[in-house]
Amino acid sequence: MRKHLLTIALSTLLAATGAFAAEDNTKAPEEIKKSDWNGFEMLQFKVDGRSALLVQPRTAAADKPWIWRTEFFGVDPQADITLLSNGFHVAYIDVGGLFGAPVALDAMDKYYEHVRKTHGLNAKTVLEGFSRGGLYAFNWAIRHPDQVACIYVDAPVCDFKSWPGGKGRSKFSGREWRNVLNAYGMTDEQARAYKLNPIDNLAPLAKARIPILSVIGDMNDGVVPIEENTLIVETRYKELGGDIQVIKKPGVGHRPHSLPDPTPIVEFALKHTKAAK
Repeated sequence: MRKHLLTIALSTLLAATGAFAAEDNTKAPEEIKKSDWNGFEMLQFKVDGRSALLVQPRTAAADKPWIWRTEFFGVDPQADITLLSNGFHVAYIDVGGLFGAPVALDAMDKYYEHVRKTHGLNAKTVLEGFSRGGLYAFNWAIRHPDQVACIYVDAPVCDFKSWPGGKGRSKFSGREWRNVLNAYGMTDEQARAYKLNPIDNLAPLAKARIPILSVIGDMNDGVVPIEENTLIVETRYKELGGDIQVIKKPGVGHRPHSLPDPTPIVEFALKHTKAAK
């Protein structure tokens, strides 16, 4: 009788274990939506609940280089499209409204791990920050200088006190300033005394010898004034021994971004991803 009960118990345990194993093996894979983006295949998916995407070249270049748009995916994309034709992947995760705060960088970390593991992309990325995307690009590079080949920023915000904080020539944006305070978990007073904006925190990038290209309008940029952002970065980065190139577009304000002929941007990315190998 005792032996019979033991046999029944063992059978029940094995059946339950088998059921759990079957359940694990039949879990649906992460949903990936495929679509066309400017003649290239785009994969759309979620990473830790956030919308993300990856545009794939027709033929990936050796070592799978990639450029990571940190904000405003698809805006003035001529450099991205040309790099796709050169075998680059184009990456993006939606961390909008977080202004490069640690919570945004944490989400970017998870995206980086995902595309490295799932798609085998290069360990070093080209960061591409348009406007407020400059905060994300610089701050993530400062966090992970060993994972960045180079940085291309375009009319970038390099100090949130300038915009949306309106401390200088730019108009104060109350809604976006509240987003800054919420994202960073700071009071107005703390944010205005903050000393870790990109303009204040360039030493890790210079130490890692990360090249920077910044494309800006001339002094007519009333949204993100260059004298409060890029020009400070340029001066301080050079003082630290860093490699920075600034291309000014005469008579242009904050937009359009990029260049009508993106060749200088493309050549910058190609040059420094080869060096990153």
